[in-house]
Amino acid sequence: MASAAGATFTVLFSICVTWTLIGVLGMAAGGKVASGDVLALIAFAALNYLPTLVILTSFISVLMVVTRTYRDSEMVVWFASGLSLTKWIAPVLTFGLPLVLATAALSFVATPWAKQKSSEYVERFEKREDLQKVSPGQFKESASANRIFFVEGVAGKTAVVQNVFVNTVDEHGTAVIVAREGVVNTGAKGERFLVLKNGRRYQGTPGQSDFQTMEFESYSMRVTSQNQDMDTERNVAAVPIMELLSDTTPVGRAEVLWRIAQPLTCLVLILLAIPLGFVNPRAGSSANLIIALLIFFSYSNMVKLVEASVKQGKSAFVLSWWPLHLVVALLVFVLFAWRLNLNHRYHPLALLAALKRSRAADKKVVSQ
Repeated sequence: MASAAGATFTVLFSICVTWTLIGVLGMAAGGKVASGDVLALIAFAALNYLPTLVILTSFISVLMVVTRTYRDSEMVVWFASGLSLTKWIAPVLTFGLPLVLATAALSFVATPWAKQKSSEYVERFEKREDLQKVSPGQFKESASANRIFFVEGVAGKTAVVQNVFVNTVDEHGTAVIVAREGVVNTGAKGERFLVLKNGRRYQGTPGQSDFQTMEFESYSMRVTSQNQDMDTERNVAAVPIMELLSDTTPVGRAEVLWRIAQPLTCLVLILLAIPLGFVNPRAGSSANLIIALLIFFSYSNMVKLVEASVKQGKSAFVLSWWPLHLVVALLVFVLFAWRLNLNHRYHPLALLAALKRSRAADKKVVSQ
């Protein structure tokens, strides 16, 4: 099971990291995040995916091992030795309980921390001054969305930029400014100004009577800078668990429900994989893996529906966090009972076989 889990997790984690890498690189190319923060954002996103990956890995690995024992007729030897299917529960829990604890740790501690740090990185970049976001050779939009910057180069690690192009749209119309270089200065009250040197300013539409051209040796332009203080309001998904437990709002209760559901889902699914792993050794293929994936996604979607119901105030937290998991646990019990009593005369399969024999006997009597 550990070997199967390692292979499964490697494949799933590689897919998620690749998908995340594409998204983060797209954000960096679009100027939404800093290029130097790409690796950190990928790591934070990977931590967000880990609880789901661990749950799916544990479920699939147990299912694959049980299915292989049926395919290789090892389960026949198991039953012939007088051992029951329930004897699988102990080794499966020995393998699965550490994964359940890891899922709980990720859900309660690591994932909220990763979401908080990821939000801080993005917000910190959004609140940087416009010129600090500029990359040589790229057009960048200002935070106020009314100004576009373009520079050909940056002089070392200072605030000096070379060959500056600025396009501004305001109530007076469109203005284009080009200059050989610019430098950021700080005013007496802490305000920030971009001082352009040796350039031209074009105001209005070329060919119109109000079109103006002006040459300057020095031109000061205030740089749009948002409040540098980080927002005090945080996403509820990034709130630490101890603070979240004291939050009695529907949104806070829904987040607690989601975090509790992660380890419970992992525990129930690894037990469900034992009876679900049955396959006829003489069959060429089985649909166990497809059924398992459908169960996993259905289970996850049902948890999200219950969470949304609590978030909207339609359901109480006390009456919502446990019924779904209890239903799935009862399903596990029913499947175990199904597999343990295959030879019972009242088992549905035994009744179906008796019905087929009865019909065959009736046809034989009629033919005679």
